Amino acid sequence: MAKLPDVSRQEVLEAVHKFDADYRNSADWENWQENKAHKYAIEFEGMRYPVKQIVSLATGEPTSAFSGGVGAGQANQFVQDRGFRVVPLRSRNPTWARDELILALDLYLQHRDSPPGANSEEVQTLSEILNRFATTLHGTKFDKYRNPNGVYMRLMNYRALDPFFPNAKGLGHGGADAKAIWAEFSDDPAHCHHIAETIRDAISALENNEVQITSEDEDDGFVDAPEGKAVTRVHRRRERNRKLVARKKAAVLKREGKLECEACGFDFSIAYGKRGQGFIECHHTKPVSDLREGEKTHLDDLALLCANCHRMVHAQRPWLALEELRAMPEVQNLRLKFSR
Repeated sequence: MAKLPDVSRQEVLEAVHKFDADYRNSADWENWQENKAHKYAIEFEGMRYPVKQIVSLATGEPTSAFSGGVGAGQANQFVQDRGFRVVPLRSRNPTWARDELILALDLYLQHRDSPPGANSEEVQTLSEILNRFATTLHGTKFDKYRNPNGVYMRLMNYRALDPFFPNAKGLGHGGADAKAIWAEFSDDPAHCHHIAETIRDAISALENNEVQITSEDEDDGFVDAPEGKAVTRVHRRRERNRKLVARKKAAVLKREGKLECEACGFDFSIAYGKRGQGFIECHHTKPVSDLREGEKTHLDDLALLCANCHRMVHAQRPWLALEELRAMPEVQNLRLKFSR
């Protein structure tokens, strides 16, 4: 491979402008991004450009004289060294999340006798919902995320799992996660639809409040609710409402004169003195499947828990109800210990 001439950023920029003027609308380059030979693109001012072609225009070298990639002298590295951003043209879509699988199963069960096709309004609507959800779920957008064909294929995955149609020609079982969702929800279409409505409400709530999933959310030891990430995030957002949490603590302190865990009885102020005064976490006790967009959280919906008990509630799926946590022998033993 030839060594690329040491041209300036300005010369690369001139090549970008030349591509716009002479190549972009030509028959040879009109659909270049769909050509699998092009794996990367220069992204500049909202437009994309073929990396090797731009380097060729800038240096005068034929594209056969050098390679792509990020090594020394390679095209991607060459333009990056001159301040241009290189992006993959075809990033692999993430695995379907629980939320998405439940929404797809709900659509399938509503049309079990005759699943809607890829061009149907129902499939296109679900595709739009999942694409809106992608930014909240993954923090980024994908070029071809859950398009109608992909949604339709997911419906056919469920068809292959459906014992009502043993001779149906589905598109494969769709993986272990799809099988798990089928096992959990397929026997009760009404319940599945209720959960799906909860998920749709949660997606809207997250969008309207611009609530994003953060690395802190992912690393805090909380397992997502059976309803998936969107509903979990709405639940966590309500637990972290600072004004509401402050009101809850103030009300309990006024009534009880102390802030102790409502499960095990642990009191941070006793264990840690002044440093622990006022320290305790809030847990939203209302079932996550009953959360609705725009619904207000009341003080009675919150319980005060120590950090350990709060994480035990959320440590496994399904989450524990407060009564179930209190009934655990280990928790009862802790309450006896802390009450002495």
